[in-house]
Amino acid sequence: MDAQELYERMKKVQEAKGYYFNKEKERTFELLEALLVNKERYGYMGCPCRLLCGDRDSDRDIICPCVYSVPDIEEFGSCYCNLYVSKEWNDGQIPHEYVPERRPPDKMKF
Repeated sequence: MDAQELYERMKKVQEAKGYYFNKEKERTFELLEALLVNKERYGYMGCPCRLLCGDRDSDRDIICPCVYSVPDIEEFGSCYCNLYVSKEWNDGQIPHEYVPERRPPDKMKF
């Protein structure tokens, strides 16, 4: 699978839920390619913006789309990586603020 195919597959599923890919295609495809690298490396598509430990159970909360993406998009209009965004974020109707890390520090111990 390549980034374009992943884009098409994920777009259908996520847009039905009200989440959209960042309209900045270059950024979006960089992140999708990183997801594919993580899938090849670890066997799952872990968040490309976080360090994975390589244990699926330990990383379960950051398998894309991560469990933090929903509250991030609700509060900031974007997930931590800026891969998934709200329609309002893409349309420039809300500010593009920094999205702080929600993952608890104890989950980041390797």
